Amino acid sequence: MTTVLNSRFDLTLDTVLAVAWRGDDVRVGSEALAMIGERRRAFLDYVENDPDASVYGVNQGQGEMIGLAMNAEERQRLARMKPLAAAVPFGEPYPVRVVRTMMLARFANLMEGHGMGTPRLAEEIAGLLNARSHPVVGQQGQGGPGEILALYTLFADLSKKLDLEPGERGALINGSPGASALLADAALVAERRLSVTMKVLALAVVAFNAPMEHYETLVGDLLGGRHNRTAFSGLARLLDGMADLAPPRAYQAPVSYRIVPHVLGQAKHAVATAHDLAAEAMASVTHNPIYVMPDERHPHGRCLSTGGYHNALAAPAMDAVSGTWADLCLICQRLCVGLLNGRASGYPDFLLSGRKVGEVDGHGAVGYLPMAIVGYMEEARSAASRTFIPAADASVFGQDDVTAPAFLAWPKTMKSGACLDACLAILAVASSQALFVTGRDRVPEALMSLLADVRRIVPPITDDRVLGPELGRLADHLTAEILAEDCVEENKA
Repeated sequence: MTTVLNSRFDLTLDTVLAVAWRGDDVRVGSEALAMIGERRRAFLDYVENDPDASVYGVNQGQGEMIGLAMNAEERQRLARMKPLAAAVPFGEPYPVRVVRTMMLARFANLMEGHGMGTPRLAEEIAGLLNARSHPVVGQQGQGGPGEILALYTLFADLSKKLDLEPGERGALINGSPGASALLADAALVAERRLSVTMKVLALAVVAFNAPMEHYETLVGDLLGGRHNRTAFSGLARLLDGMADLAPPRAYQAPVSYRIVPHVLGQAKHAVATAHDLAAEAMASVTHNPIYVMPDERHPHGRCLSTGGYHNALAAPAMDAVSGTWADLCLICQRLCVGLLNGRASGYPDFLLSGRKVGEVDGHGAVGYLPMAIVGYMEEARSAASRTFIPAADASVFGQDDVTAPAFLAWPKTMKSGACLDACLAILAVASSQALFVTGRDRVPEALMSLLADVRRIVPPITDDRVLGPELGRLADHLTAEILAEDCVEENKA
């Protein structure tokens, strides 16, 4: 399929899913190309005919050359400079879906001419996406004031191919498409991870046979707020039919079981906030400088120097998601302990199979599962530390004295999420074992496929065996479900 872009407002998260994850082609619509061309001509008129025109990176020096007057020859030389020198990051590469989202986000500054690009530049970027030409962009070493280190790398091959015109170099490397892309990716992954999380937590609730009153949708209504309501209603859908499967527990469950929908409500809030901010960022004009079309006071238009390349909202939003994953790791640990603790669950201690309570010989136990969760939980907590604006001045001459934080926040969000996947896998096995030990093979219909997957990858434990590899495969299976729509092939470049 082909996604047509005629406006920066076409750059939605649905567009990211279609183009960056599923691999749709992109076409810049005729309306957009006409507008880009019209405003490019207006910008060139401004540079040539407005005596006060001073445009960073066009007729004014950039970086350490800021403030230097430039003659015509120097302007042409600056325009022809290839954006290669700052392509210095290396290390683990970003996934292809993230690289494609960065390319896609680049259109936001181009579509209405604010980034001073040309129609050919827009079509060339679309061509990169359609050719599946994916540069290898390293995650580490992203310590610049904006995003030039990533964007120099992202568009290095394209800049080699073209004889750049005035303003085109900046149209490739200025702004914050990287932060927009990273936040969009974090939000999309988080939505899918939260869906899987709800299923596993619901399976644990069924395995523990917690009282349904803890999950009444009325409680969500009384708490108020759309995220509480959707958490309670979503959990109720997953648990539908649970009351018909076993006699209800006559007393309340431990705190960890009772607060499951409340913590999920907070998670929905964090994920929804990231989604909303990502949607704004993908369509935001973040160029430096921004070209504004003529008006009565400015007959040739004008250029405004900005700090748009510094997305101040992306890192805090991703940090909030990371913290949510760390909290959910703890919930997994406590739910798992509740299942294994006979005094809490009423089941055999350590979920020993085929034995009565008190007849413990130490074989077939799963009592060490919570210890593994603790390890992953602490890794998630470490990754969930707040991402501050870096205090180091990485500039040489003092112009670039603050570093953009979004590149530091995204890996932590991915790390904490991967840790949660591991904790969910362990909890799912404990839940499956509790159902097996108590002779319950049926679960609510919405959870049947999950239980089947768990038991296919990690069969019920009837005697001692090495569980680590099986748990790892289940964690990978959950992660694969979360990333199922990420189907673009690996880098060709």
